[in-house]
Amino acid sequence: MDNEKSSRMNLGFVILLIGVFMAALDNGIISAALTSINSSFEVSATQGTWGITLYTLGLAIMTPIVGKLSDRFGRKKLFLIEIAIFTIGSIGVAISPNFTFFLAARLFQSFGGGGIFIIASSHVISTYSKEKQGSMLGLLGGMSGIASVIGPNIGSFLIDVTGTWHWLFLINVPIGILLVIGGIFYLQETKSKVMAKIDFLGISLLSFSILSIMFAVNNLGSGNLWNSLLNLNVLGLLITGVIIFAVLIFVEKKNEQGDTVDPILPYSLLSKPTYAVTMIMALLSGTFIGAVIFIPSFVEQVLGIPAENSGYWMTPLAIASGIGAGGGGFFVDKQGPVKTLIFAGIIAIVGYGGLGLFVDTKTTFIIFSVIAGIGFGFVLGAPLTVLTSNAAGTQKGSALGTLSVARQIGLTISPTIFGAFIQRGFSNMGAIIPEKLQEHGVDTTKIPLDQIEKLSKGSYSDIQSNIAQIPSENVRTALLEAFKEASHNAYKPIYLLTAVMAIFIIILSVVFHKQFKKDALKIEENLAER
Repeated sequence: MDNEKSSRMNLGFVILLIGVFMAALDNGIISAALTSINSSFEVSATQGTWGITLYTLGLAIMTPIVGKLSDRFGRKKLFLIEIAIFTIGSIGVAISPNFTFFLAARLFQSFGGGGIFIIASSHVISTYSKEKQGSMLGLLGGMSGIASVIGPNIGSFLIDVTGTWHWLFLINVPIGILLVIGGIFYLQETKSKVMAKIDFLGISLLSFSILSIMFAVNNLGSGNLWNSLLNLNVLGLLITGVIIFAVLIFVEKKNEQGDTVDPILPYSLLSKPTYAVTMIMALLSGTFIGAVIFIPSFVEQVLGIPAENSGYWMTPLAIASGIGAGGGGFFVDKQGPVKTLIFAGIIAIVGYGGLGLFVDTKTTFIIFSVIAGIGFGFVLGAPLTVLTSNAAGTQKGSALGTLSVARQIGLTISPTIFGAFIQRGFSNMGAIIPEKLQEHGVDTTKIPLDQIEKLSKGSYSDIQSNIAQIPSENVRTALLEAFKEASHNAYKPIYLLTAVMAIFIIILSVVFHKQFKKDALKIEENLAER
């Protein structure tokens, strides 16, 4: 009987893994089809990005809400509902007759995808023994991370095979149906005992606060960040989001004192230092994923990989992140989450720091991208989830939900900052060109200044194309070296800043390790009393 129960639980975990992978995949898979989708609906590239923006916003809003609802009504029940919503939304996206319908279906789809990872994590913590939780949470985090990284590659592959973007979403339908059927039979129900009323006001305030902040982040420009930040559609929305969140804290404090409403985000949780620290670390860890997004353009511009093959160079990092997530979970089981974060931070510093400082060949890129992937996987998997769960006590769902939102905000902000780094790096190419020409014995006085400026402007593929058309080998070689140096200058701060984020995670882990230990001991005491 025990073997049968163990087998059912293992199958249930596989169902959770597939669900997490499917939901995370749709956050990146669409990027491979944006051009085709925009053409089919006859919309501009700017309008087309709303397909990604709305999905991201929907995930951010629904994640903490679904986490809380799953605590109250049951994680199995909410998982099945989420998969059903996601599947119906996928059908709607695939059969959209116009762009408005497409965006509405995409938003509806995100309402289903938003809670799947959180429900799966809460289910593992509530169902499986403490000895197994780290490994399982690591695998869940690895699935989520790998799906985010390889999403564009899978999207390109499906479009090549089927010839249409619709199958990127239709493929979710049979998987979703199988997950619902499997979940009914193999997932066991878990929930927390809650007698108070649902916090509808808190849910509304939290949703509007997240919505305001995420819209502000999406409105940030990638050029002059400071000027962009002072714009009303950025600063105004940020201030609005902060004010609404302050009102939420006031409301939740009253709810907790009255004991008649079950708060969506308990004040006791918000005022707990260890919980706040894990949110900060989650925000910082979002930059790890943000840096990975630029790998294809990095290898294309720094290593000279053809654009059509650049996406495949994410494969070593994706595989390494999966190994890192599993290894991180195992490490959590054996050494605890704090030591795991410290170890992960050290690996990430070496990997991302190496990408920024030492990569000039394909071999060195593979070495450091694999190291970065392992560190990325370690952090993304179990340690932060375990620390948050320990700090949350019985409020696991809402706590893990806000953990995911914090990471998503970091992931959303970092590409904007990194994009500004790239623009700044390439803007100096005009100054580098004369130096390289002189090194190759070319008389720069015979080349008009406007021609040099022309060579350093336009898209990066245009620059490379212009250089390739130059007949003189010396000039061409000098310009290629200038482009390569500008590329290094553009991408180096991205990976060095990510390494700095890893240093901050290590510092926070060390400074708060005693408080984290107290949280873990309290959880063990509560389990012993049951």
